[in-house]
Amino acid sequence: MSDWSRYDESDARVRPSRRGSRPRTKIRPAHEEAVDGTVIAVDRGRYTVQVHDGEVVMAVKARELGRRGLVIGDRVKVVGDVTGEPDTLARVVRRLERRSSLSRTADDTDPTERVIVANADQLAIVTALADPEPNARMIDRCLVAAFDAGMTALLVLTKADLASADELRAAYEPLGVTVIETSVKRDGGPEADPGFVRFREELHGLTTVLVGYSGVGKSTLVNALVPDAGRAVGVVNDVTGRGRHTSTSAIRYEVPTGGWIVDTPGVRSFGLAHVDPERFIHAFPDVSEATDERCPRGCTHESAELGCELDAWAGDDPARRARVDSIRRLLASRAAGETY
Repeated sequence: MSDWSRYDESDARVRPSRRGSRPRTKIRPAHEEAVDGTVIAVDRGRYTVQVHDGEVVMAVKARELGRRGLVIGDRVKVVGDVTGEPDTLARVVRRLERRSSLSRTADDTDPTERVIVANADQLAIVTALADPEPNARMIDRCLVAAFDAGMTALLVLTKADLASADELRAAYEPLGVTVIETSVKRDGGPEADPGFVRFREELHGLTTVLVGYSGVGKSTLVNALVPDAGRAVGVVNDVTGRGRHTSTSAIRYEVPTGGWIVDTPGVRSFGLAHVDPERFIHAFPDVSEATDERCPRGCTHESAELGCELDAWAGDDPARRARVDSIRRLLASRAAGETY
């Protein structure tokens, strides 16, 4: 039997890890020389960053950021080669606090929240009046997401030469949503379209995110606002009524006349699993006030039969009834795990 008392720690033989040694300290460099920048594009682990002097550089995420994700609009600190010369690469070493973030989920049961863009001021919900047909449920979902993110919302109705916007105006203007009709392809080009000119004015000094189905005209708007953007423009399928994805990644552009826009790929769904259902109603100010004054405590707002007073409040007013129906659709689809 071995006498283990003859051994001490000096006799131990430690094999080196095949993965290499871990950092010996958690102390990280201060990076006092880091420069300020804003992420303007993301592509497979590479980040396009516009630094404070306007130079555009390519960068990777530094190890000390860990799993913290970066999205368009993030304000960051960058070190390394920030000259923007070809074949140079900088490092993002810090992400500054976000003042806002617009998110969505794949559907209403998906627990994974996907941040679309950070530090944006307003959301432009781009909807075609025809080809493809407008979807009020999608508009409502985007309004809820904008409210939850603390952003203002614009409803931009494209292809205004193909159909009337009266119904959508009646539904959303009473909510305080700015509704703009535009048709940038009409005779005379964008400058001859009053709606386009007004939309461009609404962008001054702000960062605006464009969201909508494929085929509604987001890329056409972007190319009119930023002539050298060169975003691909697609067509709508005659059978399905859906557009084909022409923009495959989000990107941020500076508008020559002022402001910034973020063009996002066309979405097929806009899940709200990350939003508390109680906040659905608060996205519609007049309905929220009515529930506070009329509905009993704990009201689920499902129907008048269950005690909800919103039907009585709406009466015969078409716009009010449309908003009540929209909220109930949102609540029902959230409960059923649907998405639009």
